[in-house]
Amino acid sequence: MNKKKWMGTVSVYSIIYTVITLLNSVLYLGSGIYEDPSGNWHELDRAVILLIGITAFRLCTDLPLKPLVFRYIIAYVPSQLLAFLYVWLSGLREELAKTAYRDIWINFTGLFILFCIVNTLICIRREKRR
Repeated sequence: MNKKKWMGTVSVYSIIYTVITLLNSVLYLGSGIYEDPSGNWHELDRAVILLIGITAFRLCTDLPLKPLVFRYIIAYVPSQLLAFLYVWLSGLREELAKTAYRDIWINFTGLFILFCIVNTLICIRREKRR
């Protein structure tokens, strides 16, 4: 991966992490919760899960497979399993919420689908320019 792609990936990671963290804070404050019940571990967990997803997605976009859907599946399945493993491991540190696996599946899948849509639109745009 060249320097430009690397910096783009770091920028996307930083922006998404910031937006998710701010959204989480706003939702907590709107619910009358003034401190994150899970504390700093929750922030670190969010950072690791996002890193798993973005790394897998970035790696899959460079694969020489067609159609794009195969690239997405190849990236999604192992990265989602890795996210589940991380949730399980974090359960060794502290008790998990009853909906922890459902929550990670919904959040991870939703963000991954958003990445797929954006990447597909970028690929279509590039093809039209050629």
